[in-house]
Amino acid sequence: MKTIIELFETTVANYPDNVYLWEKKDGKYQGTTYKETRKIVLKLAAGLVAMGFKKGDRAGLVSDGRNDWIISELGMLYAGGVNVPLSIRLHESELIFRLKHSGSKYIFVSEPHTEKIEDIRESLPELEKIIFIDGKENPGKDDVNYQDLIQQGEEYLKEHNSELEEIWKNIQPNDLANISYTSGTTADPKGIMLSHLNYAANVVQSNTLMELQPEWRTLAILPWDHAFAHTACLYAFMFKGASIASVEPGKNALQTLKNIPKNIKEIQPTLLMSVPAFSKKFRQNIENQIRQKGETLYKVFQFALKVAYIHNDLGYNRGKGWKFILKPLLWVFDKILFQKIREGFGGQLKFFIGGGALLDIELQRFFYAIGIPVCQGYGLTEASPVISSNALHAIKFGSSGKLVKYMDLKILDDDGNEMPTGQKGEIVVKGDNVMLGYWKNEKATEETIRNGWLHTGDMGYMDQDGFLYVLGRFKSLLIGNDGEKFSPEGIEEAIVEQSPFIQQMMLYNNQNPYTSAMLVPEIEAINRELDKRNIKPGSEEGNLESVLILQNEINQFKKGGEHENLFPDRWLPATFVVLPESFNQENGLMNTTMKMVRGKICDYFNKELEFLYSPLARNIENDVNTAAINKWNLKRTKK
Repeated sequence: MKTIIELFETTVANYPDNVYLWEKKDGKYQGTTYKETRKIVLKLAAGLVAMGFKKGDRAGLVSDGRNDWIISELGMLYAGGVNVPLSIRLHESELIFRLKHSGSKYIFVSEPHTEKIEDIRESLPELEKIIFIDGKENPGKDDVNYQDLIQQGEEYLKEHNSELEEIWKNIQPNDLANISYTSGTTADPKGIMLSHLNYAANVVQSNTLMELQPEWRTLAILPWDHAFAHTACLYAFMFKGASIASVEPGKNALQTLKNIPKNIKEIQPTLLMSVPAFSKKFRQNIENQIRQKGETLYKVFQFALKVAYIHNDLGYNRGKGWKFILKPLLWVFDKILFQKIREGFGGQLKFFIGGGALLDIELQRFFYAIGIPVCQGYGLTEASPVISSNALHAIKFGSSGKLVKYMDLKILDDDGNEMPTGQKGEIVVKGDNVMLGYWKNEKATEETIRNGWLHTGDMGYMDQDGFLYVLGRFKSLLIGNDGEKFSPEGIEEAIVEQSPFIQQMMLYNNQNPYTSAMLVPEIEAINRELDKRNIKPGSEEGNLESVLILQNEINQFKKGGEHENLFPDRWLPATFVVLPESFNQENGLMNTTMKMVRGKICDYFNKELEFLYSPLARNIENDVNTAAINKWNLKRTKK
């Protein structure tokens, strides 16, 4: 497979009547086959060509995940064009930058996002047409109704079928398919140029780790513009003739999220793509539902998990040695507890594929215990994106799995020397999945791709069993005052995952004498704990006790704590500040892939950061912390 066109055409020939896309219409999911999808794609491509769309033209796509998302992309590709997939969560200024920078002449937009696009059209001098996926009343001369475009394409094909065929049959492997913008953890996002070959190669590579089956189906819960969902879901499933369902849209983003559990039961997926934020939410929902059925059942559940954790160990050595004696007990727990949990996911779910960020080992243990393992993977958009993944036959908790085939990987030190097995350095890869470069940014391209090798900027190592361990970004490293470096992500995730009282945390050390933390409290859980201690939430005593509860959670990772020796003591926070608000997309402190934007957090909370290195901050029972707790309680009472 050398192009997306070739990939799709082959599947249509092999599985014409398999359903490719499931979408909720008139209250139930309805399927569109591969053959039917192709017919619409060709009409759309023909409509674009008839409208003046030329080879190499770029078009933005701003839409929720739905049939028309992938049909729009394939339509552009068949017409010889380039899709610029854009997150629906982007603000107007962010959309303007990407659309201007990419030179997009066209924009496809679905109804919930039309207002945003209408508001910025005057700021886009190269924009020729806006294509309204859900139509537009009283369209202007530069407005195009999507269905009209498909209709025009149908007319065009009657006379010009051979002209369109000439275009799509001559798409070359190195022709540009997408310009995918980085998610903006830096000031100016870079446009990652991904070719037809990049995608086709990565789909084949991904399939060497776990082979999808034609009868499998998934609910695509991640944003479709996300590189992970784009390749591992939309195209990897297409490659095997499998099917994809979109989430039923709600009136707003929150309502759409609430539809996910219901849609999972309706679609009964075989596997799901997940990111740590979703995995954590799934776990919370499971535990809350069991808690609601009584404390006794919850205690039984906790014991069942403990037994499963011992039996499963690190996944790859499940049930080895004396642990096999736990199997009968585990079978009982599976029948009375875990099986019922799996039914909540539709009853057919075999596993999750985890990506997007590092996943805490505790979460991996949890999902493995209940019989739906999270096969954690690793990749980045510049690599189309899949580099490695755990698979059902090869799972090692804490790792990012085995490498895909048909790709080379090296671990390099700061001087570019290759490191032996077990030693950490920068992860560097080479293969047909490596991007063409950054759009209109030769300098960044030259810094990132050297002699054909993609320098990921991520730190990691390979173990003796061939599993890749990813330790975090070089750019987010903690740097001690003696120059020693350490990646913070693993510590942050472990503390947040283990503590019911900490919602978010960012560690900081930029050549300082000690590491500090900015943290967001889980105020509801803290107040439940205060109630147990007969202390009134929001009172002076309650605010002070809340800070001590948070301190105790961090102390669990220090000497004498339950999780001591997990991390070097010097990289654990010597002090912390409670923040008055959370990191979220509204304040720009989380990007569209739900990762913290560290630089922006430091700027946004610069006063708190300065305070952390003042003498007053060493005593965590300070006015700044108690005032922040008080603010959280006031917000809670206003709700």
